[in-house]
Amino acid sequence: MTVLGATPTRNLALELARVTEAAAMLAGRYMGRGDKEGADQAAVNAMRLVLGTLDMNGVIVIGEGEKDNAPMLFNGEKVGNGLSPDVDVAVDPVDGTRPLAFGRSNSLAMVALAPRGTMFNPGPFLYMNKLAVGPEAKGVIDIEKPIVDNLKAIAKAKDKNVEDLTTIILDRPRHDEMISEIRKAGARIRQIPDGDVAAALMTSWPDSGVDVLLGIGGTPEGVIAACALRAMGSEIQGKLHARDESELRRGREAGYDFDRVLTMDDLVSSEDVFFATTGITDGELLKGVRYYGDRIITESLVVRGLTGTIRRINAIHSKEKLDNLSSIRY
Repeated sequence: MTVLGATPTRNLALELARVTEAAAMLAGRYMGRGDKEGADQAAVNAMRLVLGTLDMNGVIVIGEGEKDNAPMLFNGEKVGNGLSPDVDVAVDPVDGTRPLAFGRSNSLAMVALAPRGTMFNPGPFLYMNKLAVGPEAKGVIDIEKPIVDNLKAIAKAKDKNVEDLTTIILDRPRHDEMISEIRKAGARIRQIPDGDVAAALMTSWPDSGVDVLLGIGGTPEGVIAACALRAMGSEIQGKLHARDESELRRGREAGYDFDRVLTMDDLVSSEDVFFATTGITDGELLKGVRYYGDRIITESLVVRGLTGTIRRINAIHSKEKLDNLSSIRY
């Protein structure tokens, strides 16, 4: 896809920002309206439209929707105009549909690209135990070790005490035992209702105050997070999680290994990754969409793995011009 030492190629992450901006602008109209599916459908429509204009031959490897019976960009769907490069595509039109539907924070639109064949395909297995850290703690974590050991290693790498660390974890009954272990270790805990991709990104954002993500969340979200974290010089590890014996048996029959540690290289094996996300509602990472009559203001984060460049983009969009050019109304 890119030859090291050659003339710089175009930055697809900048083009992906158009995709997530469009999704955020449409989905943002649903903030607080209690309509999760309406918001997701609006974001999907916008993403599909703009993805179709990009010079790439893309295939959706990670598509949201199957888990929640929501509108979706489906796995295996071809996107882009068919020109090179050949890429795997991971999408989450709305990471945090529930926060968006009820007007809460940290709802994001996001998309990631990597060279064809380099993204992990979890098939039908939708949950994964995850451990993610920022660049300072890269290389010191081990998801198979006790939580206290990982917290000590992270604290040492960041020149902190364990008591200074802030962990972030989804607020779910399945995490009760894990939360108890974190409390015994002495680290601080932030429990969130939704949005563990945003939580993973916070581990790499200095101003977020978050040091480590722990716990079981979505496997698609884990792959998307891996793309972003790889580009940001961070680390995530995972292990597929079966919700019951039947799922475990079906997974093993299909060749999935639930005991295997999925490293960064397993989740996305190329450095040449691109990631973009746009805020839909306000959060620690990004401001949500603002509507001012004809003006719509968005804030996005775009990352290119090959260069390690992280950009924050503030954009002012003309609703009138967009409506005149597009088949969808903003």
